[in-house]
Amino acid sequence: MKAQILPGPKAKALIARDHAVVSHSYPRGYPFVMDHGKGTEVWDVDGNRYLDFAAGIAVAATGHSHPDVVRAIQEQAEKFIHISSDFYHEKWVQLSEELNEIAPFKEDARVFLTNSGTESVEGAIKLARYHTNRPNFIGFFGGFHGRTIGAVTFTASKNKYKRGFSPLMNGVSHAPFPDPYRPILDLTPGEDYGERVVRYIEEQILEQLSPPSEVAGILVEPIQGEGGYVVPPPGFFPALRKLCDQHGILLIVDEVQAGMGRTGKWWSIENFGVEPDIVTSAKGIASGVPLGAVIARKSVMSWPKGSHGNTYGGNPLACAASLATINAIKNGYLENTRNTGAYTIQKLEEMQIRHPCIGQVRGMGFMIGIEFIKDPQTKDPDEALRDRVVDLAFEHGLLTLGCGKSVIRISPPLCTSKEQVDEGLNILEEAISIAENG
Repeated sequence: MKAQILPGPKAKALIARDHAVVSHSYPRGYPFVMDHGKGTEVWDVDGNRYLDFAAGIAVAATGHSHPDVVRAIQEQAEKFIHISSDFYHEKWVQLSEELNEIAPFKEDARVFLTNSGTESVEGAIKLARYHTNRPNFIGFFGGFHGRTIGAVTFTASKNKYKRGFSPLMNGVSHAPFPDPYRPILDLTPGEDYGERVVRYIEEQILEQLSPPSEVAGILVEPIQGEGGYVVPPPGFFPALRKLCDQHGILLIVDEVQAGMGRTGKWWSIENFGVEPDIVTSAKGIASGVPLGAVIARKSVMSWPKGSHGNTYGGNPLACAASLATINAIKNGYLENTRNTGAYTIQKLEEMQIRHPCIGQVRGMGFMIGIEFIKDPQTKDPDEALRDRVVDLAFEHGLLTLGCGKSVIRISPPLCTSKEQVDEGLNILEEAISIAENG
């Protein structure tokens, strides 16, 4: 398998132009300059082909330029592109009805449409404070919820996201996220590690730091994304739901990365058998057109007219793209994600046997994490090896992204076939072998 000489001349020229005018705050992974894409395949400006196992950070749910999504955008653009949230249009209503149908709770939902994940989180924070008339919140270490001031206060995956921006929002406490591979709390006999974390929240935060009567909500990713694609143990969410019910605290689940079918269910929280009060969504909701949503129980979305809004809310192009996206997921991609995702995990677990640098393979559907370690006994993360594998995979024609300290995430479009999985994993294993010997 021959590595490509990258970046090519056209890519180099565009990167130089980018460096001259674009903010250096963007964390570019490697020198990929996209020209076009179709499904799980993408091509750069020099004509090099790649398989995309990153999907624009789990955004291109239906693959690149899905014909139904493209058609929906084109048809809507010919009618009108914008009208503002001061008025009504049918696509906005239709999408809200669809989100109500697939919401992960039995109660009817109300929907507030946004433009991004971080805006959805900000909306959920405001709604929780308004509805409960309480000021405080609990988040989790390793969580990523966005970069605006409120959202980044909850974000606790890397300190660089907060460096230089203090003071942030008051009233947010953090608890350990229950990572079964790297537990940091001692257990009592027979205790599930997820239950142990909830006990920590009750004994350390609610009893010693923030009275439960002043906590509006607990914000949590059902499966952590940026923090390392960490799947909590089965006892966590039932215990957390019980704690919230006991104290009148809202359970807010951040489904920005893990939702919209990525785990083989519409929402990742559905894998854990509990119902949340508020859901935040974005990323894969519209196949790459900027859109987000706050989906709440009807009884919870109690704020009055004018208390929250945005200019682009219910953007018609985004709504059209989202309706086409949901239809494609519903009619085949959800099942493909379950089946082909399970196949991918099986293949990666077989790869793990051949490569002791892989400490753990974890995930659900097409939300899979591969953790790289220096030693199986100590489980010390091997960030340098992970980064080398990502770069080598790119050079051999596979796009991936890292997360956590030493994890590669496998998050391809939900349309990805088993044949494409085999091709991509062959490239990945070749990259791992080179990195191990390098």
